[in-house]
Amino acid sequence: MSELLNLFTNNILPILLVASVGFVLQKLLKFDPRPLSQVTFYVLSPALVFTLLVSAEIEGGRVLSMMAFAALVVLLTAGLSFGVGRTLGLGGKHVAAFLLTTTFMNAGNYGLSLNKFAFGDFGLALASIYFVASQMMTHSLGVYIASVGGSGTLQAFKGLTRVPSVYAIPLALGIRALDIAVPLPISRPIELLSLATVPTMLLLLGMQIARAGVPRYRKSLSASVAIKLLAAPAIAFLIAPLIGLEGLARDVGILQSAMPTAVMTTIIATEYDAEAAFVTGAVLVTTLLSPLTLTPLIGVLLG
Repeated sequence: MSELLNLFTNNILPILLVASVGFVLQKLLKFDPRPLSQVTFYVLSPALVFTLLVSAEIEGGRVLSMMAFAALVVLLTAGLSFGVGRTLGLGGKHVAAFLLTTTFMNAGNYGLSLNKFAFGDFGLALASIYFVASQMMTHSLGVYIASVGGSGTLQAFKGLTRVPSVYAIPLALGIRALDIAVPLPISRPIELLSLATVPTMLLLLGMQIARAGVPRYRKSLSASVAIKLLAAPAIAFLIAPLIGLEGLARDVGILQSAMPTAVMTTIIATEYDAEAAFVTGAVLVTTLLSPLTLTPLIGVLLG
């Protein structure tokens, strides 16, 4: 019990404390988190991904393996969720909302911070690759799901091309492969921006939770929580050997897969009128319950 308490105190509690600052600020000052979210998405996140991949000793093959692993976890979780949703009798926009809450994980705001605390800087670099892959899936498959198949294919492709971090990966890997030294007047500003990414994401997480409404649809919400916090990491455990992930890469990939529902899903659900209240409630509940599942998971991975 004391070991679990230490894992929680050293790895998860710091994240919750920083997020609580964003929560309090949102409640007191009623910030609009959208501008900060856009700065994080378009500037800070790609800066972090670029900095980590340029400096970390990660081979191109491992990058592809991690991205393939993240994509496969998302697709298999989506398939499981669709089956469960049909079993529960969900239809139309509600099943789309259900899929959003179970399929896409908070690999950024929450996952990057937790992997850094649990596995150090190299773990953070690996987690950033998973994060980019999850962003790509959220902004493509997520948009398609939210649009319930309407004009989703074109919108999904457009969404994918608007993920800035996607371009940071080949740029960073190309610079490393060609052994190009990035001039200090360029590398240092990018590094400074990258240092702001994780704390800004955590503040945003707290602000988004503060804006969450009262959860609805208790039966489907309970199923969503179970899939997101229990089934998704189980799927990750099972497929990691098939992808060839091992060691630290395996541990990081599994931990990222166990993250609560992505905050970005609330934005997508609102944009496409896909039961945004239900999605926001799932973000709130999975985030609040996640320490109960993530703490023992970290213990297993570190053991």
